[in-house]
Amino acid sequence: MSKFFYTIFLTLYVAGVRLLSFWNEKAELWMAGRKKFPEIKYSQTPDTKTVWMHCASLGEFEQGRPVLELLKKEYPELKIVLTFFSPSGYAVQKNYAGADAVFYLPMDSKANAERMIAVIKPSLVLWVKYEYWFYYLNAFKQHDISVILVSGIFRKSQPFFKWYGGMWKKILPCFTHFFVQDEASQHLLASIGIDQNITISGDTRFDRVIEIATQFEHIPLVENFCRTSRVIVAGSTWEDDEAELIHYVKANPGIKFIIAPHEIDATNLADIKKEFTGAVFYSELAANNQFAGNILIIDNVGMLSRLYHYADITYVGGGFDDDGVHNILEAAVYGKPVIYGPEFEKFVEAGELIDCGGGISIDNALELEKVLNKFWSDENFIQTTGQAAKQYVYSNAGASKKITAYIQEKRLLIS
Repeated sequence: MSKFFYTIFLTLYVAGVRLLSFWNEKAELWMAGRKKFPEIKYSQTPDTKTVWMHCASLGEFEQGRPVLELLKKEYPELKIVLTFFSPSGYAVQKNYAGADAVFYLPMDSKANAERMIAVIKPSLVLWVKYEYWFYYLNAFKQHDISVILVSGIFRKSQPFFKWYGGMWKKILPCFTHFFVQDEASQHLLASIGIDQNITISGDTRFDRVIEIATQFEHIPLVENFCRTSRVIVAGSTWEDDEAELIHYVKANPGIKFIIAPHEIDATNLADIKKEFTGAVFYSELAANNQFAGNILIIDNVGMLSRLYHYADITYVGGGFDDDGVHNILEAAVYGKPVIYGPEFEKFVEAGELIDCGGGISIDNALELEKVLNKFWSDENFIQTTGQAAKQYVYSNAGASKKITAYIQEKRLLIS
């Protein structure tokens, strides 16, 4: 792709979002968040050190967060600026206490990149996992600003490794250092001549979920709902996941089910409640504090990573969609068996969790029922599968410290 076609793509993208914003809430938020150019509200001096971390959405923020927080401990006077591309990330973390400023990333252009650098004055840029914006990354290189890729993952399907990927290949040397999740990513980069400044660090999400589990905060309403019942927590579900679950839920009124949909707009929540007859929303339970049924639907954001603690068995959604399964580590860290659909090839941890005996992939509702029945008939199977999942998570900790150690070693935040 040439810069000419890239510019056309950006123009059409914005036009498409603008059109979609007339009836789509996320698109409307995306447009509204970019009406004003970001402004820094804190004082800056020549000695101010600022880390700018960019994340596509909420999941990428959770990957970058442990690195930010380790850096803040090491450099208490450090300023942190956080940018998001997606409304789903910005909406949840716009008040993140660890950052001095949180913005939407203005659309990629040479002018916007120069303006953002002038506003933020970054000493170091952390780019989390992906989103390779051409003008921003080139501007960092031109201004001699160090850029680190955090928890990068590369696949053959990406344009870097295609015959038409010439422009994309030019982006990669803009990075000062690549911290990648696996050897496959390192080998792919080497295949196109990028064989320096690469560290296989693993995935910083392991550090984040361990931190969440270690600092676990109880949810009294959920505890009261679960009591001594068998409990299945289904997190980040989509319509296809719910379709696989619904027969089992209806056939097992003696089991408590907690369902946390990925999308919590009013229309989707109403549809889910209609499908799962007799269910109650968490907000309704909070208002009444009484409920005799067995299905709880979570209608808020930010609670899921704690909900898995209450499960005997967990189900993680997304595995019946082309984008793939959501964050299975949030469930595995609590020592719970993790079940998910067949679309997980983009996620190394999903395959590895199966290999170590902590995860199980199912193709349909019949397989799901068979697996669940096997678990309920063998308490030892639940325990050994859950322990394998937890051991897998803890054995992969440490990526965040590798990244911060590099930053300290290279004195990237020291004048």
